[in-house]
Amino acid sequence: MRIAFYAPLKSPNHPVPSGDRQMARLLIAALELAGHSVDLASELRSFTATPEDSRRGEIAAAAAQEVERLARRSEQRPDVWLSYHPYYKAPDLIGPRVAAALNIPYVTAEASFSHRRDKSGWAALQSLVADAVRQADVNLCFTERDRQGLAAAIPEARLERLFPFIDVAPFKMSKAQREPRKLMTIAMMRSGDKLESYRILADALMAIEDEHWTLTIIGDGPAASETRALFSRFEPERIEWLGEQPPAVIQGVLQQASVYVWPGVGEAYGIAYMEAQAAGVPVVAQALAGVPEVVKDGKTGILTPAGDTQAYARAIATLLDDEGRGTRMGLEAHRFIAQERSLEGASARLDQILRQYLGQQNGN
Repeated sequence: MRIAFYAPLKSPNHPVPSGDRQMARLLIAALELAGHSVDLASELRSFTATPEDSRRGEIAAAAAQEVERLARRSEQRPDVWLSYHPYYKAPDLIGPRVAAALNIPYVTAEASFSHRRDKSGWAALQSLVADAVRQADVNLCFTERDRQGLAAAIPEARLERLFPFIDVAPFKMSKAQREPRKLMTIAMMRSGDKLESYRILADALMAIEDEHWTLTIIGDGPAASETRALFSRFEPERIEWLGEQPPAVIQGVLQQASVYVWPGVGEAYGIAYMEAQAAGVPVVAQALAGVPEVVKDGKTGILTPAGDTQAYARAIATLLDDEGRGTRMGLEAHRFIAQERSLEGASARLDQILRQYLGQQNGN
């Protein structure tokens, strides 16, 4: 199939790295691996941090222009339109209208809906998300939380599960390179949930300050100074700041880590958790949102109650003090991601869903 791909939150070509950009790229890779051709239909961002943002009018006008441009396509007409991650802050203002104009199937991936957002001024924009989900021939749900939210708000929606996934190929296990008691985390540094996760991590490490450990942090962002301040209470040699790094460096550092630590406040699921596990590193996270979708509590890592910093600290100490348990979890983590969260598996599942829902329309 010829697939028009659109990510209203962040284009896969956006210069700033993030989980959203990475998953958009992974979806394209999965589609292409299944033999489909993918065209990036538009790079317009529909994101605003608040519903009252003055740019909403400009975004709507730009979206209308994009609809007009794309709806006129006579050559290279797509067979399917797929929009990744439409939600209340970044609704899809283009895909539903173009799909209707061209009379082609419309698909969403990782759409979400929450009635509580309507109470904070997002009702009008959320209604656009609901309309898109309702129109979609199928909606691909990455987490059970998202599936339940869509099912409750839009009972007529056609929903299918597609578990979060990564390309496992770059990640290899090498026990000989592990550095005992070496903790690692990878996360952007910005205000809000990310900074809160860094705060919880710093407080947890303070609770086990007497333990022998070091922490390597990969990441950068506008809240870098605030993040560094959170860890200023520790001896400088215990914290290694590597800043933003390319994938190859991250993969190498993961080969050295013994435990991956990131509380995960506000994480939809967390690609970095999957990458750590693919490299054979057990995870310590909080049992929040979609994190249990990618970390198996007690098997590939330890999940602690949300907001319980002491429990989080104890979980880290447990894996620091029981190297054998950490090794066993790391082996299971690698198996889990390689066999159940791989690009190849997701590609086959994605192709199956598209052919199930769209094959008849496309003559397959």
